Amino acid sequence: MNRFILNTDVQDYINENLTKNHAELALKGSPFSEIPVTQLLEQIVCKNKAQHKLPTWFQTKHIYYPNKINIEQTSSEITAQYKSKLISGNSLVDITGGFGVDSYYFAKSFKTVTHCEINPELHNIAKHNFEVLGNTNVNAVCSDGLDYLTNLNINFDCIYADPSRRHDIKGKVFMLNDCEPDIPKNLDVLLNYANTLLIKSSPLLDLSLGLKELKHVSQIHIIAFNNEVKELLWLINKYESQSVKIVTVNMKASRTEKFEFLLDEESKAIIGYSAPLTYLYEPNAAILKSGAFKSVGSKLKLHKLHQHSHLYTSTGVIEFPGRVFKINKVVPFSKSAVSSLNISKANITTRNFPMEVKSLRKQFKITDGGDVYLFFSTVQNNEKVVIICDKLD
Repeated sequence: MNRFILNTDVQDYINENLTKNHAELALKGSPFSEIPVTQLLEQIVCKNKAQHKLPTWFQTKHIYYPNKINIEQTSSEITAQYKSKLISGNSLVDITGGFGVDSYYFAKSFKTVTHCEINPELHNIAKHNFEVLGNTNVNAVCSDGLDYLTNLNINFDCIYADPSRRHDIKGKVFMLNDCEPDIPKNLDVLLNYANTLLIKSSPLLDLSLGLKELKHVSQIHIIAFNNEVKELLWLINKYESQSVKIVTVNMKASRTEKFEFLLDEESKAIIGYSAPLTYLYEPNAAILKSGAFKSVGSKLKLHKLHQHSHLYTSTGVIEFPGRVFKINKVVPFSKSAVSSLNISKANITTRNFPMEVKSLRKQFKITDGGDVYLFFSTVQNNEKVVIICDKLD
């Protein structure tokens, strides 16, 4: 950690050049003898990334940024806030501390937070930033989190872990037993020091595989931002053995869509099927990730178009965790029927359909965009149809 970067004139230079061309800045070199140009550019690039991902850090003076990989891997501020509201108590230890965004927010829900980071450079950066941000109840420790737990040998109310998904041999990984630390292998050890664990995993991890790797899972939170799944959170309670609750959240600028169900409910849920009625519903990415294909329709009293289409319909409009459309027309899928629509520009979605969007655009000469929405899907009796819609706000 080069503390000359914190000098006022250097900070002014970083702020003045946030929007400048990085290649041109590199060619000019560093105007500060104590700071290589590579370090200056690193601060500029990472502060730029923090503007939307970490607005509190971006707006706070004298924040020191780590390398680009650490910024990309850290939780966003909005997801860290969400996590901090899931658990609370007297003490929490973050055994995979990193840049410290999660620890910063956990400190609002716990009396004391211990931030363990094995990398000395990143530890020093996080410790400095905690001081700048006023986190007086965070204890930053330069240590391997598991070693810290076993050597200290005291209990915490909660342990948080966000295992690294970079493997020396396999590259990027998503299975928990391929990550570092290996949570499934060390689960019993962790539960010796806390009754509650919160584990963050790759959004690519299949829920059924995660449940096989872990035990005592009480809740799974699927967090999406603007319809892109960003995090899977596994809440583990040593003494709970009830049905796993699945919570899906899709955070948008206008509102947050939330839907939850018990995992056991999905297999038992009863849903009706129908041809397209007046309104069409497309679940958000978090619900699709959860596999709540029957539960969402059953709980919201909607009909499904087909067992495998994952589109829903109703005669009256309802508030729905996903996109809602007004159906204007439904035609059988055929070259003549689609051509007769005389649509040259539309937004196309396929669900349970044998052709890709790209092929459909090419065949029917339909460009992307506009106010018309076309759903190519399969409905009852395995009939292929095109549903022409207007999107509702």
